[in-house]
Amino acid sequence: MSESSALQRRIRVWLTVFLICLVISGLTAFPLVSELRWANALVDHAWLRRVGDGLDRADADYPFLLYGTDWLAFAHLVIAVFFYGVYRDPVRNIWIIEAGMIACAGVIPLALICGPIRGIPFWWSVIDMSFGVFGVIPLLALRRMIRRLEAITT
Repeated sequence: MSESSALQRRIRVWLTVFLICLVISGLTAFPLVSELRWANALVDHAWLRRVGDGLDRADADYPFLLYGTDWLAFAHLVIAVFFYGVYRDPVRNIWIIEAGMIACAGVIPLALICGPIRGIPFWWSVIDMSFGVFGVIPLLALRRMIRRLEAITT
């Protein structure tokens, strides 16, 4: 197996893992009410109870508010579709990886600005920010591998 094809295979494996995580993250935004009920049955935590109570109340009295999380889930799935371009042609579509890296960086100011405005505890904002930090790691690795593939193939 040539170095180029081995590198392309590694890129596809990393990309597939990233996409699976992105899709799972999106799919878990659909059943928030039942997920929080399940989490509260397993863990006794004041913040989770408060979030669960809020979701239960919204679901009972204002279910249209949860439509926003449906769109959040859909957005994750749409973003995942864009990464298929990287799967097909990593060198030509490296910009998708770079856009994903920018999105991961954007998670941090969003959590730091909107978290306090919405009354989110700082420790929960740190958890949210970790998605950006951990999300950028495979993207950085992918970008490095794609640059190497580009150097080999040109």
